[in-house]
This record gives sequence, structure tokens and C-alpha cells, in this order.
Amino acid sequence: MKLNKKGMLVVVSGPSGVGKGTVRKALFELDNQMFSYSVSMTTRKPREGEIDGVDYYFVSREEFEQRIKDDMFLEYAEFVGNYYGTPIDKVEEKLNEGLEVILEIETAGALQVRKKVHDAILIFLVPPTKQALYDRLIRRGTESSYQVEKRIAKADNEFRLAHKYDYIVVNDEINNAADRIYAIIRAEHAKTERSIHSYLEILEEENGK
Repeated sequence: MKLNKKGMLVVVSGPSGVGKGTVRKALFELDNQMFSYSVSMTTRKPREGEIDGVDYYFVSREEFEQRIKDDMFLEYAEFVGNYYGTPIDKVEEKLNEGLEVILEIETAGALQVRKKVHDAILIFLVPPTKQALYDRLIRRGTESSYQVEKRIAKADNEFRLAHKYDYIVVNDEINNAADRIYAIIRAEHAKTERSIHSYLEILEEENGK
């Protein structure tokens, strides 16, 4: 029995190269899950093969900035001349369907979400060692050694923000990390503060029969 009719907002965050996307994909492959991936909104142009509403919600800069003024984002940021953000209305729609909405974002965005949604679950994904993170970034082969060093320096600052999260999950092995996150979600649903009102409603309905 699922006591909570509404889903939970789960934020998976951590430094670049830690494997957020890979762990998120493994999470969605688990059995008996009811997850929905939060699609971001952006002002950048679609790339070949990208589908509006699947890869991103593609909007004009004017529309995005109006949404900022109307406080319609859980979090947003500007990167290389384009905006990226998480639309509140799309997330609420999925939560009301009883789905767990998984948000895979950077640390700055995660802390913005914390201010907007106090009961969101913030999970900080970390590498087993700093060397492991460095090795992953090198293996990606997408950046120079200088850029990798900059990312490592940025990660050092992000590690200091871990205390602002609810949980820390070590990504020592992808499937293990996904299993740990799934266990956290199940445990959160069983917390009294989340489930007691729903359970009392069930008892009231039984008494009324």
C-alpha cells in the first residue's frame, strides 16, 4: 500500500563527472518504480534530433524571462548565453499523478530548490575518492587537463556544501548507488510526518463504512 497519493521531489546533485546521469538512468531501470524525469526548459535552439517536451522545453528568451518574473521556476541559471530552468507547473503535474519526480541538477540549482520546496529530498552524489573523480573526468576525454583541474577545484568547493543535503550517496558502483537512492525514497515515504495524515484518512473512511 502506498500511503502518500502525491509523489516526492527528489534532487540528485553532485560535482561534474560524478555520474549523476548514469546513476539516474540505472534508477529508472529498476523494477516497480514510479519515477518521472524532470524535463528542463531552455532558451537555446534545439539540436538535431532533439524533441520539444522530451529533451527540453524550448522557449524564447522573452518567455523565459517572463516566467522568471512570474516566479515559475524551481531553479534556473544562465549558462553560455542561454537560460536553463525547472518549470514548477510541469513538476507539480507529475507529483499530483503520484510520480516521484527526479531532478538531476548542479549544486547551485539544488539549493534553490530547497528554498522553494522544503520537503524535497536532496541527495548528494559523491565519488569514492577525489582521485576517482579525476580519473572519470579524464576518461570522458571531452576536456583539456586544464579544464579538468578547474572542475576538480570546483568540486572541492561543492563538497563543502554536502551538509545542506539530506543524504550522501557514494557512487562506487552504478547499480549500488541507484539501489541506495531507491531505498532512500522508500524510507522517506514511510516517515510518519509524510504518511500519518493519509493513514488517518484511511482509518476514518473505514470507520464511516
